[in-house]
This record gives sequence, structure tokens and C-alpha cells, in this order.
Amino acid sequence: MANVVDILFSRLSILLFISLAHTQNNIVFQPSFLTATGPTVTALLLGNTSEISLKLRTVSPSNTTGSIGSPWCVAEVTQWVLTKEQVGKTAVRVQLRLDRSLRLCGENETDTDCCPQPLCVLETLQVSACVGETPQASLLIQAKIYALLVSANAGFDNKTVIPNQVYQPLGSCPCDLTFRACDVRCCCDKDCSIEDLQLFTSHCLPGPFGGQVAPAPDYQCSVQSSENSPDWFPFLCVNSPPENNPYLGLFYQGDTITSQPGPSFQGPHLSAPVPANVYIQGSPIFTINDQYFTIPQKVLGQCVNRAPVAFLKNFKVKCVTLLRSCPAGPPLQTPLANLRIKVKNGQGGDVIVDVTDKVAIDLSQFISSTDASSDEGLVCENVTLALDYKVYWKGNGITSITLSRTVGNITLNGRMALTTRYSAVFINGEGAGEPNSGNPGYQVGRPVIAGIVDTFDNDTGSVQRTSVNLWKPVNDGLCSTAEMKSVLFGQNSTSGCLLPVSRQNLTHCDLLRETVASLQAALITATYVAKSGNPDPLTMTDWVNISFVTQNSSSAMEDSESSCHGVPSHLQIHVWSLVTGVVDGLSQRDIQALQVSYSLSSWALDCGGGDVAPCVDPVETQLFPITSSVTFIDIPINTGPPKTRFQINFTEYDCDRNDVCWPELAFPITRYYTGEPYSQSLAKGLILVFFFIAASILGTPWRQIRQAWN
Repeated sequence: MANVVDILFSRLSILLFISLAHTQNNIVFQPSFLTATGPTVTALLLGNTSEISLKLRTVSPSNTTGSIGSPWCVAEVTQWVLTKEQVGKTAVRVQLRLDRSLRLCGENETDTDCCPQPLCVLETLQVSACVGETPQASLLIQAKIYALLVSANAGFDNKTVIPNQVYQPLGSCPCDLTFRACDVRCCCDKDCSIEDLQLFTSHCLPGPFGGQVAPAPDYQCSVQSSENSPDWFPFLCVNSPPENNPYLGLFYQGDTITSQPGPSFQGPHLSAPVPANVYIQGSPIFTINDQYFTIPQKVLGQCVNRAPVAFLKNFKVKCVTLLRSCPAGPPLQTPLANLRIKVKNGQGGDVIVDVTDKVAIDLSQFISSTDASSDEGLVCENVTLALDYKVYWKGNGITSITLSRTVGNITLNGRMALTTRYSAVFINGEGAGEPNSGNPGYQVGRPVIAGIVDTFDNDTGSVQRTSVNLWKPVNDGLCSTAEMKSVLFGQNSTSGCLLPVSRQNLTHCDLLRETVASLQAALITATYVAKSGNPDPLTMTDWVNISFVTQNSSSAMEDSESSCHGVPSHLQIHVWSLVTGVVDGLSQRDIQALQVSYSLSSWALDCGGGDVAPCVDPVETQLFPITSSVTFIDIPINTGPPKTRFQINFTEYDCDRNDVCWPELAFPITRYYTGEPYSQSLAKGLILVFFFIAASILGTPWRQIRQAWN
């Protein structure tokens, strides 16, 4: 077997040597025939290329023989650029580049540098390698190139300007993202031709993002036209505003970024801010010097000392600064004159920030940790600990701005972690501009809206918004440092914190129970919860009472010297929700009830495992858990009575299987209509029927019947 392999290898070496020797003497193209589908073609010319010149021409097959013909050493003017590059002693790289644009011509376009048809280039080229006037080798290229679908300015200003979807219904084609170009799999894109749609017609983007939004129902007054309207129109149609759309703000926040031309490796240059005439939601606020009005905020998880403030965008952040010396610059040390700045009000005038200072006595909530390295500390005076802005607005302008600055004197021993707080709240009249949690029903993952009733002088009540909270342990997990987090609709959650308790605390069980109860009561200070995601603070029917239930222990147990019973250590929140309707295929959920209950437990010191210090030392503490949880319960939808035999056999009259539903001809006076109370719709329907009967009796048909009878 080894002998056979040696023989084959020796013969292959001889053939390769003969081929290379033959190539050095003769001139050949490798390959000798190419099919070009793009604007660039590359081939190699092998052999003795020292005295070789290249000639390019366009050829066509003969009408009689069908052959191309022999090479010819005469160059012609073509739409291709021929270049060559020496890559070795016996090799030359030959390259052809198309010297024209492959952009498809638009309608009524007079520019000649474009393709009038999708098949832009269809021709045969011949490259001849000549020595003097004698051809040595030839290369045939069949060029078949189609026009590009991308527009000429696709790399620059090619983004579609989308209106502010926060206030307008969903766009007709949200997947149309490229201006004057066809987006792949976007079947509602008007820029796509019939040939383009055939490439991905079976793979269209589904759902609302692909433009497949459920059409408006037939009973909408805006659907029917004057030419093709039923007999009952417009007496029995329903007016529902387009603003009541569950897809509002689902995809876009109203911001449009226009791309700017430039090298891809060049860093972006920030342009000067351009102040707007009036403020809209999300637009930056400007000072009187046409500069951004800035407050420290978090950007991508990091605190930025000078971040622009957006109109009607509330925020509340915490920033941790590691101090080794007293701060000397903003925002921790800011002169009062730098805070009392003039801000444009958006109406052609300006307002001045009204600053009020208050001194913090208890610094425990601002100083997170210390690393003392010396006995004597350095006192830093008037350090800014919190900046709380309140921006009062009306319409598209700002009426006034107030700032409450919290300062304090801190003692710096070595290294210290300082936690500062910054917030901005936009207030219109008596209520803050807080976001809703749905439109109209709650959306999963949005905060549950609660409220407290404020009574005015005229005995009219308004609900002030607040939240239903759970424990949010941080750092060491103790209740003294724990924070609160809002309950999110549709998401069950359990959290808690740890409370240090000593043997001395267990001798005062009543005080211990009151302390735990006050900690748990701080989670829920509201008395009402909103039924829907966009409640009206002045309409009490949009709110439901929160019920508080205290669970008694299963057995009456007396307190002992080292144990306490009946401690409300667990807070349980039950939320009952119900699907009240479907809008454009999206279920609308409302809260029907919210119940807060407490589970009582017994606390006793555990001295097992060799740790007897808590049972011996009266001030030694053990950690006991205080927990809170929320559970969402779906109320089953009433499916109604079973179908009758008539509905089963005669499906053409079934409203769930047909677009035309004759049994619901009088839709507003049936139980299916929920736009207003049933009693009101029934009364209006009976009045309408009375008018029809009166018109029939007093009208022309009844007069003709009486004349014929007489």
C-alpha cells in the first residue's frame, strides 16, 4: 500500500511541475469565464506578464454561428473601469469595476445615473491580454446585475418621522422604519413593490407591530360612510374616541432622532441646544441663557451631575458619593445664587427658582457607612444632602419652580459614603403629573394606584395619589435601613426585612407588638385603590375602599418572660381583578377589591446550637423576620347560559361566528353595551322607538292608508 502511494505522489509532482513550467511560458486567465452579479469582478492572469497590455471591449454572439469570435487587441469605451495589480513574478490581479450607479430610478426622475429597470446591466465583456497587437489570452465575463432596492440617501437621512404616539393612536404601519425604502417582512410598507412582497409575503411581521391591528367594529359611528350605511345609522351607532386605545404609547415615546452624515469612526459632536417655542412632554427645559436646566440624575445606572430635565417627566434618584475630604464643588457645595436661576417658562417669559433651605438634624439616612481612621474628625459645613424640585405648569408653560434644599454638617473620619437625594415633580393645579397604569384597564407590570381622600372647604373630596408598598431590603437587610417598593399589577411578590429583638424587648410584648404593627402599617397608608389604570381623582366611583382584616391567633396563648405571642409579623395583600372587556384584542382588567390582612406569630429566643448569649445577656439581640406579600386573584368571567338548540343548529344567526349579528340590531339597549348604565340606555332606546312609531303614524304612509280606507 505504501508503494502505491509513493508512485501516485511522484506522478502528481511531475504533472504539477510540467503545468507550472507550461504556465510560465504561456499566458492564461484563471478562470477564463466569469458570471458577474455585482459591480466588481476579479480574475488572475498567470504567466510571463512583463510585456502584457489589457484591452476591454463589449462583445455579442454572432447571428450565424452564435460564437463570440477571436480576441481582439483594440480597446473600446465601456461603462467598466479596468485595473491591474502585480501580485507576484508570474501573476497579475485583473479587476473590473462598474462606473455607474445601481440605484433604481424613481417616478418622473430625469437623472441618467440610475437604472430605469430592475435588470440594470445585461452584457458580455471580453478582456484580452495582448503583446503588441497579438492577443495571447482572453477572459469572457457575462454581467447580469439588478438594481439595488435601497434609496440613494438611505445612509444619511433615512428615518421615518413618527408622530408622538403618547397622544395619538397606533400608526398604520409601525414596522415602516426606513424612509423611501422597503423594510423586509413589513407587508404594510408602501415603499415595497409587488416583486418585493413576493419575497416575504408568507413571513410578515405579526401583531400590531406589523400593522395587523383589529379594525374598528361596525357599530362605531366613524366606520360607516354616507354612501354605504345601514338603515339604522346613525341612530344606533356608538361614539368611542380614538384616544381610548389600549395601544397608546406601546411602541414610541414621541422622540425622533435624525441621523447625521459623517465617518463611522468619528466621535459624535454635541450640537448647541435649540430651545423650543413651547414645552411639550419630554422636551428639555431651558434657562434664560439658552442652556439646559440640569439636575443630578441617573443615566444608564450612573449618576450624572448635570443631566437635562425633561418637561412633565418626574424622577427621584439617589446618588452615593465616596468622600475622603470635604466637597468643594457642585452639587454637594453649590452657592445659593447658582440655584436661584432664571428658567424659560415656554410662553415667552421666565420664572426664577424659589429656594428654601432646611437643616437636617438626623444624618443616619444620608450617611451609609464610615471607615474611621482617626479619632478627630473633619467637619464639613453646609453639605447639600437633598434637592427636591416642584415645577408648577399649566398648558404648555411653567408657572413657577420651588426648590427645597436639605443641608447638614457632617463629620468626616477617614472615608465616608454619602447618599444624596434628588427629585423633580411636575404639578398641575392640585395634583401631580403622575403617569397612569393603563388605558383604561391595568397593564401587567405597572404600579397599583392607591389614594387618600382630601376634603376641600366646600366639602368636595379629591383623591390624592399614593402607592401600595412592600418591603425592599437593602444592604444589611435590617428594617431600619429597608426601603419600600410599589406593588406591580399582576405580579405576585414576597419580601421582608429583619428586626433585632433582645430578651429585654420580649418582656414588653405590648410595646413590641405596637412597634411591629407600626412598621407594617407604614407600607399601606392609603384607604382607596383605583379600579382602572387611569382614574379620575374627582370621581369617587373610580375608586374602591381597601378592607383591613386582623387575623386572631388560633389559640389564646399568654406571654412569658422570653416569648411574645400575637406579633403581626406578616402582612398579606390580596387583590381581586376582573376582565371587564376587550379593546382591539387586548383584555382590560380592573381591580374589584383589595384586602389587607395580618398573620400573627409567636416570637421566642432560640438559644440552641451553643449560642446562649441572647438568653443570658438581656441586651444581646436576635434577628426576627417581618414579611409582606401580595397575591393577585383572577375572578372567573361569567360565561353566561348554555347555548340553545337554535344557536347550535342555525350558526348563521350566532353573533360569535358571524360579522353581521341580527339579534344585536338594537345594540345600545342590550346587555352587551357597557358604555353607560343599562337603565339609561333602555330609557333612551324606548324614547327612540316612540319617535319611530310617531313618525310612522303621522307620516305620509299612514296618511295614504287612511285615504285609501275612506
